[in-house]
Amino acid sequence: MNVNRVRQNVLPLVTAMIWGTAFVAQSVGAEYMGPFTFNTARAVIAFMFLLGLCGLRALWRRRRGETPAASSRRDLVLGGLCCGTALSVASFFQQKGLETTTPGKAGFITALYIVLVPLAGLALGKKVPRALWLGVALAVAGLYCLCVTEELRVTGGDLYVLVCAFCFTAQILVVDHFTNRVDGVALSCVQFLVMTVLSAAGALTEALPPLELLPKYLGPVLYVGVFSSGVAYTLQILAQKDSNPAVVSLLMSMESLFAAIAGALILGNRMTGREYLGCALMLAAVVLAQLPYPLGRKAAGEAFGNGQGV
Repeated sequence: MNVNRVRQNVLPLVTAMIWGTAFVAQSVGAEYMGPFTFNTARAVIAFMFLLGLCGLRALWRRRRGETPAASSRRDLVLGGLCCGTALSVASFFQQKGLETTTPGKAGFITALYIVLVPLAGLALGKKVPRALWLGVALAVAGLYCLCVTEELRVTGGDLYVLVCAFCFTAQILVVDHFTNRVDGVALSCVQFLVMTVLSAAGALTEALPPLELLPKYLGPVLYVGVFSSGVAYTLQILAQKDSNPAVVSLLMSMESLFAAIAGALILGNRMTGREYLGCALMLAAVVLAQLPYPLGRKAAGEAFGNGQGV
């Protein structure tokens, strides 16, 4: 089997699995610490992991006599600041929402960014196929089934995660702007450094988690920091190299399905029939948003943004 085909299809699914199961780890972490504190811990771990990865890559290239591609330090700093700020805000709302909503619902609501990215492109003057509006309608219907109770109320946790989806949309657009100008792993490293600083500032307003309960929340923090933030982001970059972004995004958006499965198997979360219908509608919207419509090769590429997770 073609190695590139394996990389372009298997790595996105592995990434989606990591991001999906990370919702469970985040939900457990939310029981012991505030959102700023949790995000500070995961950002520090991710930054150290990616910093070490950058060092190993530099050492490997030096031994092989390779010259790293030239990139603007200004673009790297500016990109890291913009991406890190957007990621910090998105992660805060997502973690805050997980205090009162289930990992499965959070995963599907977060996946709404797959629809929001091309819609944001429309506002920026990019073409969007008419059929995408069907995806928007399905997403709205799915969100209604997931978030609105029989008393026509949206729970606070669902609303936080919905805001998070919009924030991740902004983060994806910023990443798309800078990713071709600088090294992706280096950009991620600076991004998590910025997230560490901003989250740490917010963490000063929160109480520290009980030290005696460290064994209960250390595992979830390490999993989210190393695997969800460090490993998964690296796999995403490897998967998107020379790949069709629409196909890779579609595969990675399966994080929402993995989140629901992980929540049911690990935490015993159960959804109502109406909520399962909402998940199905959201999943259909996610898939529809990433199908290659006949806009022409260049227009189709402009109409869809690259997918990205927690």
